[in-house]
Amino acid sequence: MGIIEKMRLDGKKGFITGAARGIGKCTAKAFAEAGADIAIVDLDIAEAEKTAKEIAGATGRKVIAIKCDVTSEADVQAMVDKVVAELGGLDFCHANAGICINVAADEMSYAQWKKNIDVNLNSVFLTDTIAGKYMLAHGGGSIINTASMSAHIVNVPQPQCAYNASKAGVIQLTKSLAIEWAKKGVRVNSISPGYIGTDLTLSSEFLKPLIAKWNELAPMGRLGKPEELESICVYLAGDTSTFTTGADFCLDGAFTCF
Repeated sequence: MGIIEKMRLDGKKGFITGAARGIGKCTAKAFAEAGADIAIVDLDIAEAEKTAKEIAGATGRKVIAIKCDVTSEADVQAMVDKVVAELGGLDFCHANAGICINVAADEMSYAQWKKNIDVNLNSVFLTDTIAGKYMLAHGGGSIINTASMSAHIVNVPQPQCAYNASKAGVIQLTKSLAIEWAKKGVRVNSISPGYIGTDLTLSSEFLKPLIAKWNELAPMGRLGKPEELESICVYLAGDTSTFTTGADFCLDGAFTCF
């Protein structure tokens, strides 16, 4: 069997949070193209169902949509139970849901801080540990977390201390779980995207001046594309990455190199 065949995900089952659009939608499509049956998990169930139908039609894989508030322990448990019941198991997951609140620290309310930490970090803990418990009991699996280059640098010119702190937490959580589960068959890794040109990002009038500044600072002079994150996620979900755990992959066009 050649390396291309080895990287396929035929027979594997997984879910992606925050997958109705953006990065999550892109990686979900890549997983399905590689042969996996998947669940599109999002709070926006109408958009999740639309995405699921689109990916199923394009790939021929079983793709379901599940509404889930990833900050709710009960919701995440119910979601994982539904994935297992409807797909027939759980081999990998991509904890991708997140938000960013651009407010200066001296103007940020505690409620804003808590919301950012809840969605970006606490939800990853819930997703990883609930999915991880199933994987630990059923022969192992792979967990992929979306961190950010903002875990490594302080972004400018926008203020986003809560986002930066939450994403740094995701990387340390990833490493901690990887160590705890290293001998138990469950691998945990993270990806740290740079500025990515999703449809939402590119259509935002608020972000246009920021994008110009980001591109000015970027070594490549441009935003990344969501599809440029696909191959690393497929690799991490599959069986060619069985010695890869506790790693964080910066996918930022060298932005964090200076």
